[in-house]
Amino acid sequence: MAFTDWLKKNVTDARDTINTEITKFKSKDLLEAVVAGCALVAYADNTVSPEEKQKMMGYLKTSDQLKVFDQNDVIKIFQKYIEKFEFDVAIGTGEVMQAVGKFRDKPQGQLIVRVCCAIAAADGTFDDKEQAVVRRMCSELGLNPADFSL
Repeated sequence: MAFTDWLKKNVTDARDTINTEITKFKSKDLLEAVVAGCALVAYADNTVSPEEKQKMMGYLKTSDQLKVFDQNDVIKIFQKYIEKFEFDVAIGTGEVMQAVGKFRDKPQGQLIVRVCCAIAAADGTFDDKEQAVVRRMCSELGLNPADFSL
């Protein structure tokens, strides 16, 4: 199976799984953790370009699984984390891990990682820096990165 076929299949599978699971866990803490994780993935290369912001926010605004939440809240949360990274990457990362860590050893942890993988792969690439931050999230959540092909 070619890498692009594998990537398309995994993104499709992740999207289908996300659509089912997110409706089960509609909570502000989950929204915070998902958006924080997405901001971490977007900022993996130490900067979020306008194109990345548009792609990220476009996904969040049109995603069946996240449109149940007020989009203004999503934008505010995303921007809050990006501002923390811009101030200090270590502080921003720590704040993300605190939000994500609330779901350690809970089924929602897998959902957070799947959403972040889908965001990372949305542009057709899932580069080493993005994979590294998702592996770190897995560690924070008590999950095995290999379960997500990382």
